[in-house]
Amino acid sequence: MAKRYDLIVFDWDGTLMDSTAVIAGSIQAACRDLDLTVPGDEAARHVIGLGLNQALRYAVPDAPESMYVPLVERYRHHYLAQDRAIPLFEGARETLAELHGAGHWLAVATGKSRMGLDRALDSTGLKRYFHATRTADQTFSKPDPAMLLELLDELAVGPERALMIGDTTHDMQMAQNAGVDAVAVLYGAHPPEQLQELKPLALARDFAELRAWLKGNA
Repeated sequence: MAKRYDLIVFDWDGTLMDSTAVIAGSIQAACRDLDLTVPGDEAARHVIGLGLNQALRYAVPDAPESMYVPLVERYRHHYLAQDRAIPLFEGARETLAELHGAGHWLAVATGKSRMGLDRALDSTGLKRYFHATRTADQTFSKPDPAMLLELLDELAVGPERALMIGDTTHDMQMAQNAGVDAVAVLYGAHPPEQLQELKPLALARDFAELRAWLKGNA
């Protein structure tokens, strides 16, 4: 079957890597360290996928401006103590290898920092599968379309030939803003009903479902 999509772009946290609980927990722990209002689980999970500074401002809106630098430092302290132990989702590695072998261009668009993504790519051994990547400290954060538009430009792919895969409404909105099709995965940070409202092409409950959809439609 001819390829429908030349480029498939993946979010990282909550889509390829099972990091949602660690990120949310690190935000909450950082707030406790500094005696700030601790966001609930839903609020802490909702900001996953945004750039770190933007995420913390949404999650802890009543923090004084002077507290955001130490808040970032405490978040990184808690996250970095755990990040090398965070696993990929079951089936992620095999799916990427299969797509790469089938001739698709693969890319990452993530709210992680460049340093954070590079560390994750090295520790997981996935770097070899990706042709291009964008992080939140390189360009505008989701849901701005800049990450996707820059990837399309770098790889010379039209928006109609690209697909975004992510676990948050930020991913779905970024894809809409860039004129790119999207598939949502339901095992990450945002609830299924919020993702469904944005009308992705498909909703995948796990990598087995995602892999089957990609085989038949990508």
